[in-house]
Amino acid sequence: MRLDAFLRQRLSLNTIIRVAIGLLLLVVFLGNESGISEVRFLQQLELQLYDARVRLFMPNVADPRVVILDIDEKSLAAEGRWPWGRDKVAALVRQLFDRYHVKVVGFDISFPEPDTSSGLVTLDRLASQELRDDAAFRQVLERVRPSLDYDRVLGEEIGKHPVVLGFFLSPRGDRAGVLPQPVFTGEFGNAVFRSTEATGFSGNRPELQEHAAAAGHLAPDFDVDGVTRRVPMLMRLDGNYYEAMALAVARTYLGNVPAIVRTDVRGTGKEAQGWVTSLQVGKHQIPLDDAMRALIPFRGPGHTFQYVSATDVLRGALPAGALADRIVIIGTSAQGLFDVRVTPVGEDYPGVEVHANMVSGILDQALKHRPLYATALSTVILLLIGLALALILPRLGVLPSTATTASVVAAIVAGNLIAWQVYGFVLNLAAPLLFVLLLYFFNMVYGFFLEARSRRLITGLFGTYVPKELVAEMSKNPGDYSMQGESRVMTVLFSDVRDFTSISEGLAPEALKEMMNTYLTAMTEVIQEKRGTIDKYIGDAIMAFWGAPLADPQHAAHALEAALDMQRRIRGLDPEFAKRGWPQLNIGVGLNCGEMNVGDMGSRFRRAYTVMGDSVNLASRLEGLTKEYGVRILVSEGIVAAAESFVYREVDKVVVKGRTEGVAIYEPVGRQGEVEESVLADIDRFHKALALYRRQRWAEAEAILKALSYAAPDNKLYKLYLKRLAHFRENTPGPAWNGLWVFTTK
Repeated sequence: MRLDAFLRQRLSLNTIIRVAIGLLLLVVFLGNESGISEVRFLQQLELQLYDARVRLFMPNVADPRVVILDIDEKSLAAEGRWPWGRDKVAALVRQLFDRYHVKVVGFDISFPEPDTSSGLVTLDRLASQELRDDAAFRQVLERVRPSLDYDRVLGEEIGKHPVVLGFFLSPRGDRAGVLPQPVFTGEFGNAVFRSTEATGFSGNRPELQEHAAAAGHLAPDFDVDGVTRRVPMLMRLDGNYYEAMALAVARTYLGNVPAIVRTDVRGTGKEAQGWVTSLQVGKHQIPLDDAMRALIPFRGPGHTFQYVSATDVLRGALPAGALADRIVIIGTSAQGLFDVRVTPVGEDYPGVEVHANMVSGILDQALKHRPLYATALSTVILLLIGLALALILPRLGVLPSTATTASVVAAIVAGNLIAWQVYGFVLNLAAPLLFVLLLYFFNMVYGFFLEARSRRLITGLFGTYVPKELVAEMSKNPGDYSMQGESRVMTVLFSDVRDFTSISEGLAPEALKEMMNTYLTAMTEVIQEKRGTIDKYIGDAIMAFWGAPLADPQHAAHALEAALDMQRRIRGLDPEFAKRGWPQLNIGVGLNCGEMNVGDMGSRFRRAYTVMGDSVNLASRLEGLTKEYGVRILVSEGIVAAAESFVYREVDKVVVKGRTEGVAIYEPVGRQGEVEESVLADIDRFHKALALYRRQRWAEAEAILKALSYAAPDNKLYKLYLKRLAHFRENTPGPAWNGLWVFTTK
């Protein structure tokens, strides 16, 4: 019997449909897993699951070999503000080696500019001008010159010890200071790799660099979500390759052993092709990805490593043997100098500890890596599991399906964690896990939905709610839509006419009706042009939503476009209103994107297709807050995340009435590329003021806000914050204040 005949006999039509949909879902996941196509959500989920494994298995103990020498607030208070004179930095290096006998020192700092703090430049000017005839002065100056040339003093001290300097490589073309000798030049045979490219650098003074034992770049690396998970071990500039700070420190600690690039070569002769797989440093192997990056082996959250205050070293306050044979990395935690990164183990993680973790991981051989065959292995696993479940689950009942799915999920997770912890392999987890769960839930809920809807029913159900163009689109696949309640991620909009009560009192009833009909018609046209669904009119207010009943992947962007167009359209009504003797209208608009319930709701007397939920309430609150802040539109952080092609001004972090959790609120300014540079500059300045305000640095925030308010005296937002600053100066919110402003009214 032919297979297709067998399937027709054994499978019902519904089973065939479920198998087909399961296989289609499998194709989508396989496309992402094999790299043919990219599903951003899966990539994000994969990164989040990677972070979870890092947090789950990190040892949470310090490495006693590595110490952070911290230029902290205590040090600045004792030694003076940064930058210190390089004579003092030289004294710090001298203390570390001569008194405390450390093994290696690495600087998470670069020194691209000359140090003129000794006054030598001024003395030279006097010797060549006012005091050029004073032989005694010039004689004394030449005698003390070596001690006043602080760059030379530091360089000579560095030359006595194994010191690793830091420098920056960047995609910008600016160049300052000098670079060390590259660790590699040219290419690596026929090996396939992607290196992180740089076009500019901020190196160190020649007097310092020529005496250093080594130097490593301090360039950060970010994934698509802005999180630092990797360090580029080698970066390329002008065809040369420069090592990372951690690699330079580890090589120096191991006796200046060379780094050797390892490749995996397949084939022979001209057909041979290789891949860069790792760096060999003595007996230590550093696995690399295809961009010559290594995963950071986080030992714990921030401040897991031992920290020592720089002033305690300078003043000899530590016991003599406290740092013997240690690797010391010099960094800073002082306000204004603190280098922080977003990492899997913390959102304000000290950047200096990234280097410390990498050094520790290199020495311990504790670096996780993604093997060359990881993509092929993940694809095969997903294919086998997907085919089996797509064919089996449609035939099983609820309990067998649940048991089968739970067993497969447990096997996937257990195998992945064993590969991680035992072999150090990073294998994909998101795609197989999410596919199995989606397939399970799809098969479970399939029976609860009707497979078909007639086009007439669709028109009857939704014709009064959505634009006729969308109804026509929906009718092409009527089975995809229902009036039943469901939870969706959607966008909702509220708009309201400002001072409507006083406006209505100044017009005759007939004129008021005509004016509102004209206004509501114009606003409705804008909303429906942007694929929105009108929920209801509440007097002068409008409620609309995007993402239902017709799915709209760009619901947030479409809703935001509608809000901006509504503001433009209402100004376009001004000439007609003036001609008819009607007052000018102004509206406030609030938008939120989030999960909400949508469906046919109401009583047995009256029902409506509407949305409900906390996300809806938040949008309503945002519309009300536009009056408080003097802006036309306010949106939530959900809109900012979902509609990334717009420029936003962060306005505040608030707790609105009816909620206990804070939310960041933003004013959309326009599409990226369409906003004037002067406006972007003002937004940037306001964001800086806002950051200072949240750190309770009232005077600095006030200075920026006053300058902004002077340039825009009618801006209510600037005035509001200046008023708050005046209040907080007299009524400090205390150190536990989290920057939230709590509203107790709607």
